[in-house]
Amino acid sequence: MLAAPAKTEFSAEEIYALLPHRYPFALVDRIIDYVPSKQATGIKNVSFNEPHFQGHFPGRPIMPGVLIIESMAQVGGIVLSQIPNVKGLCVFAGIDKVRFRRPVVPGDQLIITVELLALKRLRFGKMRGRAEVDGQLACEGDLMFSVVDFTPPER
Repeated sequence: MLAAPAKTEFSAEEIYALLPHRYPFALVDRIIDYVPSKQATGIKNVSFNEPHFQGHFPGRPIMPGVLIIESMAQVGGIVLSQIPNVKGLCVFAGIDKVRFRRPVVPGDQLIITVELLALKRLRFGKMRGRAEVDGQLACEGDLMFSVVDFTPPER
């Protein structure tokens, strides 16, 4: 009997089942390329209807950098959460070498690629993230994660 092929894409509904984030903090719309235990590429469609654009900035909406980083972290959360024997919630433990290269505005589509660099004792991870718009680098940096015990609330 043949083994099922490894899953390489995740829909919004599948992401919703894997990550605890909910509106307005669910920041990944789709995973378009997933390599188990190595990396994932996700899409974040940036919409003018997102609540942060009301005040950041009136007349010149720009996606806050912390939300770009959070989008990268959520893609990284997909990678970590799918590694066998990693149990719990993947939360930030640190960020390093983060640079913003261009503004992200409503109508943009962020293409986010996150690569696993290290995993220690199935509890701590380090990843390299990149977010691009139209082939131009918008943000890059290293993300550190800690896996903590977590029981999701009943839905």
